Amino acid sequence: MESSVSRESNCHREGGCDCLPATDLDPCAIVIFGASGDLAARKLIPALYHMYLTSSLPDPVSIVGCARTEFSADAFRLRMKEACQDHGQADMSRWPEFAALLFYQQLTYDSRESFQGLASCLRDLDLQRGLLGNLVFYLALPPSLYPVVATMIGGAGLAAGSRDGRGWSRIVVEKPFGSDLESSGELDRTLRTHFQEEQIFRIDHYLAKETVQNILMFRFANTIFEPLWKREYVDYVGIMAAEKLGVENRAGYYEQAGVIRDMFQNHMLQLLSLVAMEPPSVFESERVRDEKVKVFRAIRPFHRQEAEVVLGQYGPGVIDGREVPGYLQEPGVAAGSLIPTFALMRFAVENWRWQGVPFYLVSGKRLSAKETRVVIQFKDVPHSLFRDVLGERIVANRLILGIYPEEGISLTFQTKNPGARICLRSMTMDFRYDTTSVLDAYEKVLLDCILGDHMLFWRQDAVEEAWRVLTPVLNECEMCRGREQKLIIYPAGSWGPETARPWIDKIRIKTHVPPAGR
Repeated sequence: MESSVSRESNCHREGGCDCLPATDLDPCAIVIFGASGDLAARKLIPALYHMYLTSSLPDPVSIVGCARTEFSADAFRLRMKEACQDHGQADMSRWPEFAALLFYQQLTYDSRESFQGLASCLRDLDLQRGLLGNLVFYLALPPSLYPVVATMIGGAGLAAGSRDGRGWSRIVVEKPFGSDLESSGELDRTLRTHFQEEQIFRIDHYLAKETVQNILMFRFANTIFEPLWKREYVDYVGIMAAEKLGVENRAGYYEQAGVIRDMFQNHMLQLLSLVAMEPPSVFESERVRDEKVKVFRAIRPFHRQEAEVVLGQYGPGVIDGREVPGYLQEPGVAAGSLIPTFALMRFAVENWRWQGVPFYLVSGKRLSAKETRVVIQFKDVPHSLFRDVLGERIVANRLILGIYPEEGISLTFQTKNPGARICLRSMTMDFRYDTTSVLDAYEKVLLDCILGDHMLFWRQDAVEEAWRVLTPVLNECEMCRGREQKLIIYPAGSWGPETARPWIDKIRIKTHVPPAGR
């Protein structure tokens, strides 16, 4: 972490840090279903190659791509090499070594025979390479295929590790975890038919970002902030995940999901839970996840109040000097679609710590910039002894946890402006992470899955509580009358609907001066 302030380090080796790389990893086979798709090429294989370069993969390890597409092993390796080159991996000098770890198995997702062939392939690799029967199954697939593939894995005898009991088996699923409370439960029941809860890793890559992980460290490892982290001192909390892109080639998915399922049910509520949770008794995955669930259970149910939810959909506009189409003009979007691409939601966490403190969560597509941040706005000083001298309002303290584009922490506070006249000025203390040497989000979650660490993954009870919180909003925006009137069209390249702008501005600006007379 870079800053102008000196710091002590918990690193134990002179001249370096013991945080990277990970050691003592179990040998394993990593099986990627959907290996011919975008996620594997854009994220997973580049992440695994970078992990290889930084000695963050087990040794030995085998990576087996599976898909319906017919590839030879060499053709698959060439395709993955091109993917790594296309997605920012400049150092290809060790690619031949890594390519020797890549294998390919063509299969049909609903074919028992295909999965028996996969099981035979994995047994052979295990014997040849000494993988000890350990298996990671990554479902880089459309969610509709999760139950099918999980059932086939179980039917092929792969869900329990090796037959002699010496290995482990884990399955990784990407969000969305169902499309509502009922379908989420159905998916879980299918997964749990073959896998135990401790074998299931529900990935949310937002949680693996360095600044997101640091929220708990920042809160619970510093006595100067945690005593202030409550209703007596915090005015409001703002969480924003703004996207510049539109739906791109994902209209088929987005027409079923919309912004609430795509962002709020997972990323946004996870960020809220990290900010609002109580300190666990010990920093251990299940204890931390227990506290997150308590936050979701404390969120007040939504009511039909306009002030609680603002929904929008992007129309045509201009971004970076280029005209872009509106959502309704995107390929694959239904004519007259009422799917929201923007939402501002006010949450109330009704417990002792947060009673009366609003949490404003906002996310949308085709906004003016890509920005993700958490804002903790502290209250005004209770009594301004400088008002007769200064004749001005004192800007309240403000803490910003930046997640994108800059990962870091900013704290705004007041100091005297140098000079003969007595006046205040706002100063900002900035910390910026040096992210050149850390694992990216997908590398971190892959590593944690190999380690069997659930800290950054969803647990089913939390998934269900998140769906319970949002079900009333989904019902309101999908089934109630007058949906068209409640969906506000905003121009692409703007900061969303005008009715949401006051709160977006409060979350985006560096400092916030409360209105006079408050």
